[in-house]
Amino acid sequence: MKTLSVNLDERSYPIYIGSALLSNSELFLPHIPARQVLIVSNETVAPLYLQQLKTTLSSLEVHELVLPDGEQYKTLDTVNLIFDKLLQERLNRNCTLIALGGGVVGDITGFAAATYQRGVNFIQAPTTLLAQVDSSVGGKTGVNHALGKNMIGAFYQPRAVIADTDTLNTLDDRQLSAGMAEVIKYGLIRDAEFLDWLTAHMPKLLQRETTSLTQAIERSCQHKAEVVAEDELESGQRALLNLGHTYGHAIETGMGYGEWLHGEAVAAGMCMAARHSEKLGWITADDVNRVVDLCASAGLPTNKPESLSADEMLKHMQVDKKVVDGAIRLVLFKAIGKAIVTGDYPRDTLISTLSAN
Repeated sequence: MKTLSVNLDERSYPIYIGSALLSNSELFLPHIPARQVLIVSNETVAPLYLQQLKTTLSSLEVHELVLPDGEQYKTLDTVNLIFDKLLQERLNRNCTLIALGGGVVGDITGFAAATYQRGVNFIQAPTTLLAQVDSSVGGKTGVNHALGKNMIGAFYQPRAVIADTDTLNTLDDRQLSAGMAEVIKYGLIRDAEFLDWLTAHMPKLLQRETTSLTQAIERSCQHKAEVVAEDELESGQRALLNLGHTYGHAIETGMGYGEWLHGEAVAAGMCMAARHSEKLGWITADDVNRVVDLCASAGLPTNKPESLSADEMLKHMQVDKKVVDGAIRLVLFKAIGKAIVTGDYPRDTLISTLSAN
């Protein structure tokens, strides 16, 4: 087992990465301050791992809630189902919510924990690659709105992240590839050496070779933990973690939540960010090809859907948390392995990037 730490003074917490962790009560119990627990999962994950976790926590008063699976259910209505369960079972403000699932379960459970009785304890138990390397770490919680992704939420840190790598054995290939987009992101924004390693090891990663996969998860989490410790509320450096996300969120919103997986949209967005950076003269065509080829090797899309016009993309990008005084701020490349956040670019370079297919 690997143990990392997100250093946030009195709100610091560990990230545990390894095999058979869902069966390890010694990892969970120190982070559960009282007896009442609600495990929130979904229809895909619950049949696989819910009973295992309930057995691990059998010394406690454990309740469960199984939600429908999919990005289209990442809504306030779904969060209200969690509130209904908490109130029906009379769970008090010392209770602990455990998110057992992927990024959607983690985001909505965290948001419920942030707001139920003005804040209760919660633990992330991510079961997808995307959740293990990104969304479970850092305290971003929330839900989507019909007009924009992740527009309603809160920063709220978990008490622990417990990432059982065995759960990746039941993850379908499309979801594994989607998670790989967030792994690639860390190399592109701040670790060119890791990018070289990913290029060499991508076949092993897609074959779920345990040592390589664990190493990729650990390095990704280390990057996320360092960035969050420096900039918890995304006032500076943490915004770099949004590489590809402004384009990607526009794809997800424009296509309808759930049509494209989050990681698929982010991958296309990262390739679009590379093309935009080339138009600004900041990186070369060879650099763009490197980004595109790596995403393609992970089984990911490298451009927006043809059915989504530049005008539609632009409309959705203008409803984004990173828009400041009407300017769409993007994460772009000064070099591969070095990214910046900027709204200082000619508008026609963005239009040209959105128009290409």
